[in-house]
Amino acid sequence: MTQKHQQTALITGASRGLGLALARALASRGWQLIIDARGKEALEAAQAELARMTRVTAVSGAITDANHRRALARAAAELGGLDVVVNNAGILGPSPQPALLEYPLAMLLEVFRVNVVAQLGVIQAVAPHLKPDARLVNITSDAGVEAYAGWGGYGASKAALEQLTAVLAAENPQWRIYWVDPGDMRTQMHQEAFPGEDISDRPLPEESVPGLLALLAGDWPNGRYQAQQLPQTGHPETV
Repeated sequence: MTQKHQQTALITGASRGLGLALARALASRGWQLIIDARGKEALEAAQAELARMTRVTAVSGAITDANHRRALARAAAELGGLDVVVNNAGILGPSPQPALLEYPLAMLLEVFRVNVVAQLGVIQAVAPHLKPDARLVNITSDAGVEAYAGWGGYGASKAALEQLTAVLAAENPQWRIYWVDPGDMRTQMHQEAFPGEDISDRPLPEESVPGLLALLAGDWPNGRYQAQQLPQTGHPETV
């Protein structure tokens, strides 16, 4: 039996929430990781934890910064290329979420800059280092396909990300490209969307991870998926 090559994933926004939960799962399976986040201290804590299981490169910074994206590309080159890119970093916008007629337009531009433009920027930066069978995963939301009052800014940015990802998939058949709704999760961002409310009934991010692992392990066609609804065919531990 030939030995499986060392697999490497880039996960943005990996210092907490879904990004960290997925990073833990891949680290436990021996994947090399490149992780990023804006908060240096939290990112260093995540790196220290994950480094007990695998090789981890942590690059702190904002994905809206071209220099940061170039640093991610350099890290990818140093690790021999990427099997997976997970664009998980993003912002909610104002908290609480305002109605569109009261939405600050400068903040709306920033939401689109982070949640749409910078997502493509990450992929453009690392594209030369993607392996031939690489998989790209853009994390989206049901707010991108459903009209929820008070979610117009964030939802519109996720709708734009979904269309951008669909076109990217049409233009790049050499890669597997997925846009994934992780479902409701008990995260800091979700709490910010509902300030002062109890969100303890939401599932932890770990409950969305098996669906993501199934996408990375299986022979799934390009498209939109709901992580918590994915049948976990095969054995995620073989990822």
